Formats: sequence, C-alpha cells, structure tokens
Amino acid sequence: MWFLPALITLLAWGTADLFYKIGNNEKEQNSALKTVIMVGLVMGLHAILYYGVYQGIDYQWRNLLVYLPVSSMYILSMAVGYFGLRYIELSISSPISNSSGAFVVLLSFFFMHGNMAPLEWVAVFMIILGMLLLGIFEKQSADAELKASGEKVDKKYRISAIAIIFPVIYALLDAMGTYLDGVYLDYKKILPEDQANMSYELTFLFVGILVWLYLHFVKKETVNVFKEKYRGLAAIFETLGQFFYVGAMASKSIIAAPMIASYSIVSIILARIFLKEKLSTKQYIVVGGIMVAIAILGFYDA
Repeated sequence: MWFLPALITLLAWGTADLFYKIGNNEKEQNSALKTVIMVGLVMGLHAILYYGVYQGIDYQWRNLLVYLPVSSMYILSMAVGYFGLRYIELSISSPISNSSGAFVVLLSFFFMHGNMAPLEWVAVFMIILGMLLLGIFEKQSADAELKASGEKVDKKYRISAIAIIFPVIYALLDAMGTYLDGVYLDYKKILPEDQANMSYELTFLFVGILVWLYLHFVKKETVNVFKEKYRGLAAIFETLGQFFYVGAMASKSIIAAPMIASYSIVSIILARIFLKEKLSTKQYIVVGGIMVAIAILGFYDA
C-alpha cells in the first residue's frame, strides 16, 4: 500500500509550503538559515521522542553514514533552493525545479527496472506535464503583474546563467536523492524505513545545530525558536510528510515520487483559500487534471 502514505505526504508538504511562504521574509538576510534551524530541530525531536522514546527503537548510529548519500542530496537540494531564490523569481524556478519528478521516473525505469501499467504511465505524464504548465502559467501571471505595476526587474536576476543554474542543480540533487531513496528502501532494501528516516532526521538536526551556532557566534544573531511560529508550523508539516514519505518510497518509488512531487498543487489551493491569491481558469484546469491523475494512481493501488 503506497498510495495513502504518498497522499498524506503530498498534503503535508503542500501545507508546509504554505507556511514557508507566510513565514518567508525577503528583507531578512538569514531567513533561509533560520528555516533550516527550525526544520532540523523539529525533525531531530521527532527522531528522538517518537522513534527513540515512544517506539523504543534501537538506532544503529553507523546508519547515519550508510544513509548519508541520501540525506546529503536532500539537504543540499533544499539549501540550493533557498539560496537560489535570491537570484531568480519563484515563477521561473518552479517549472525547472519540479522537473525532478521526471528524472526520478527515468532513473527508476532504466536502473531499477521499475515498470507501470499503461494508464499509470499516462497518469504520471499528466502530473509531470501539469507541474510544468503550472510553473509556466505562474510566470505569465507574474509578468503580467509586473507590467501592470510598471516595476522593472533586472534581467540578470531572471535569465542569467547563475540564476538558471540554481533550480537546475536543485532538480538534479532532489531527483538523485529520491532515486537513491528508492534504491535504499524499495529496490535493494538496504535499510528499514525507521532506520532510514531516523538517519535523515538526525543528520538534519546536526545541520540545524551547526547553522544555529554559526548565526550565534559568527553572525552575532540570536535565534529564538519559540518566536518562529510559521517556520515552526512549516517544520512540523515537513516532518509529518517525511514520516509518511519513506513508507511510500519503500513500496513503489517509481510512481510515488512523481505523485509526491506535485504537492505544490496543495499549497496553490491553500494559498487561494487563506491568502486570497487568485487562480486563472488555466490553473484550475491543470490542478483538476493533476487530481484526476492522482485518482487514477489511487485506483491502481487499490
């Protein structure tokens, strides 16, 4: 059963995306680093309290190194994504970044011998195409708003090589991390789900602590985690999604990966409800198409 964990992951990460958006402060220089701290702390607490204390799992610390190739890909991709937004608009980076789902399908098909029914291939293609179209429509909408307001944006921040390279690197790193997760959890079954997730969460905890120390001693900036309301909520939903993500990837990674990659449709819908962001007719049609594709995948899992 992979569909339900994948669906919960999609909903959780889409909700996290909303809180990332609300909590993001473009004028705050170290905003991205504070987000890393909060995600690391919440994930670390989950690993220690839920897995260690509640479930009493005997964690094998050597697995921290065994799983490090996967953990490093995910953490690096997030760091690149946060940093890259300083050089490129989200409306342009989105369709490039979301192409990671397509890379995962190809890697799984050619190297893990993963396969799907013809209609499942159609559904996965609908999701990947839908994500690309959403990014394109978002860019068109952003361009129209800029034109209407008369605001000028330096082209070097939109189309330069340094701008484009960040979402490309993000997509490649995220795809490689997801592919390796499929190898570790599904194809080769190198680690059980709980050991893999604990390894990732504890690695993120160590990274978060290091960033916290860096801000405190080098940047001389104090971070009060109890005042980070929206980053904290984003971290909670990020961790919730990660918990169910490993279950989905351990069952059928070739289909779960592109489906989960479409979690931004949840953040789009939530932003429409809570932030009153407007959606065009084209966006509604694409979101509907992705939902149909997800329903097809759910039918096959049932």
